Amino acid sequence: MSYPNWLSQRAHLSGSRMALSYGGQQWTFAEINDIAADYAGRLTSLGISSETRVAVLAKSHPESVFVMYACLHIGCEMVMLNERLSATELEYQLQDSKAAYLLVDEELQGKLDSSNKISFSEIQNASPSNFKPEEEWPEDRTISIMYTSGTTGYPKGVRQTAGNHFSSAVSSALNIGIAPGDVWLCVMPLFHISGFSILMRSLIYGMGVQLHPKFDPKICAHELSAGTVTHMSVVAVTLERVLSELETAALHVSANFKAMLAGGGPVPISYMERAEKYGISVLQTYGMTETSSQTTTLQPADAKRKIGSSGKPLFLYQIKIAENAAPGEKAEILIRGPQVTPGYIGKFAERDVQEEGWFHTGDIGYLDEEGFLFVVDRRSDLIVSGGENIYPAEIEKVLLGHPAVREAGVCGMPDEQWGEVPAAFVVLHEEAAMEDLKAFLKSHIAGYKIPKVIRTVDSLPRNASNKVLRRELKSWL
Repeated sequence: MSYPNWLSQRAHLSGSRMALSYGGQQWTFAEINDIAADYAGRLTSLGISSETRVAVLAKSHPESVFVMYACLHIGCEMVMLNERLSATELEYQLQDSKAAYLLVDEELQGKLDSSNKISFSEIQNASPSNFKPEEEWPEDRTISIMYTSGTTGYPKGVRQTAGNHFSSAVSSALNIGIAPGDVWLCVMPLFHISGFSILMRSLIYGMGVQLHPKFDPKICAHELSAGTVTHMSVVAVTLERVLSELETAALHVSANFKAMLAGGGPVPISYMERAEKYGISVLQTYGMTETSSQTTTLQPADAKRKIGSSGKPLFLYQIKIAENAAPGEKAEILIRGPQVTPGYIGKFAERDVQEEGWFHTGDIGYLDEEGFLFVVDRRSDLIVSGGENIYPAEIEKVLLGHPAVREAGVCGMPDEQWGEVPAAFVVLHEEAAMEDLKAFLKSHIAGYKIPKVIRTVDSLPRNASNKVLRRELKSWL
């Protein structure tokens, strides 16, 4: 199976529609298609072809989108590099991926010293060669390669094909719907699946993207109030900050705004309740790099009834709990469907991503009697204390329900008696005694789950997708 070139097809179908806005500038799909074709000609003259694998190191701005779309036109594979990583971490990904070229924006040139580096200004100054975009894209064509966050061991380079991205976009549309006037507020990094998938949806749906260089709660709250956007992707910490800004500035949320997709871990019920006061529909999702974004999403009709759930699988997907677990029984989450990566590259190229057709996520969860998924935690973050399993995310969710707590991170710490016990780190809105926090926890969870240590910190260590790095918390102990 093959697809028509998404860029060319979208320009043909709805070329006059707004595709991208940034600051005070806007581009239509026809304009973006022409710019991408021009850039593709320049990249071709610099030696890049459909057989080339390139790495892209860039911040979120229009130039980055133009370069990525040019790569789509050419047909080359893009290794999306996380600009927040250290030089050593980036070098590992460059070597592991065997990228022939590094495409880098001016701001990040000093990050890496590479002999095959091409800056964005060099692309602009290159003489374009005669270039004709491919009319069709094979379903199994690798579009993007993203490295897992590397919270345990070496990061793995995950292949994401045209089929993966198309399946993800279509399945999401079948769940939340699409309309010609939709505009997605994009504050997620484009090198991460949560950000890149917004660009893919834009081309497949004909949807506008309002791009921002980084997350800013004041700007986000203003856009929600102004009615300029209809959707937004968040994680728990960014949702809370937007809600706090709405509350502080006494803003309302426009009726034009439709929904927030929340990923990156469970969202505390208290946040959902605060969002509901503004008429914001927060749809909990569950997905990962290996599944090209969401696999399950809570439908709007179930949002209030199933608070805390990540919903049911999107239309094309299947999900089950390992070992044929009974409803409510926690075990590893397994996934099957056309959104699952065909495999890894480099160091993990030989690893089989599916066992008997199912992808083993490494995440712990359960299904309730109606088949709704509840994600508990990462298996690698599990704390085993005196034979009892303790999930850090469960404790974090309770802590975030305390009015004084803004952020919370929990990890295991060694203990002579129990082997391991929980330890918590919190960022506070206001002063709170640790004993008060422990008393609050005791009213919500079992005694053996109460952290032995609770420390206040100014901020928590997070990766580019704003997930708490629990391994780093352990080093703080």
